[in-house]
Amino acid sequence: MKLKLKRVYEAPAAADGFRILVDRLWPRGLSKEAAHVDLWLKDAAPSAELRKWFNHEPDKWPPFQARYLEELRQDPGKTAPIREQAGKGTVTLVYGAKDEEHNQALVLKEFLAKGGSHPHA
Repeated sequence: MKLKLKRVYEAPAAADGFRILVDRLWPRGLSKEAAHVDLWLKDAAPSAELRKWFNHEPDKWPPFQARYLEELRQDPGKTAPIREQAGKGTVTLVYGAKDEEHNQALVLKEFLAKGGSHPHA
């Protein structure tokens, strides 16, 4: 499974392969054409409640990871389209967060890379 991460605001590249937006909300100030998103998978993003609670606060990162992983484990169907596309070639998970070290796409990528498990489980 070849998974990559990229901010949706970065220029798309052929090496990105199939681009999947994994945010619940569409990125501000970005047209659908400029985003070059092949699939918008809102359901793979954290729940609205979890997203609002986290609020991109690094101090909440460890509990956010644990809660988000639990959401992913409870509904494996949320990530099925990503797994399906990754079986065909490179998939880039795109996200809108400014923080490249504390965002849901990182958690999601690690979850998928480990086959739906996580060492902190």
